[in-house]
Amino acid sequence: MALTKNEKRLRIKSRIRKIVSGTEARPRLSVFRSNKEIYAQVIDDVSGKTISAASSRDKDISSAKGTKSEIAGLVGKAVAEKALKAGVDSISFDRGGYQYHGRVKSLAEGAREAGLKF
Repeated sequence: MALTKNEKRLRIKSRIRKIVSGTEARPRLSVFRSNKEIYAQVIDDVSGKTISAASSRDKDISSAKGTKSEIAGLVGKAVAEKALKAGVDSISFDRGGYQYHGRVKSLAEGAREAGLKF
């Protein structure tokens, strides 16, 4: 039986999550992409806590105009600034089963520009 697109993504995601894990010293930047929005959070998997989060639905970002990729870049910058305030400067990137392309790539580049090290 053929897998749906989402089932394939979840398989890839579980394969990635076997390898990528967030610690207190190097938390995980997790990305979720829907058709309209994009969400990112910095997670410490050891304690199970979210250190910082940002999405395209945040007030300051949702008012911005531009393509979905440009908005994803703003989300990356926002989550990076919040993480830096919380004392995190180095992260491991979890693309969530999505290709490192388009919106996921621009989010990662936005986070790098704001000062996060991958």
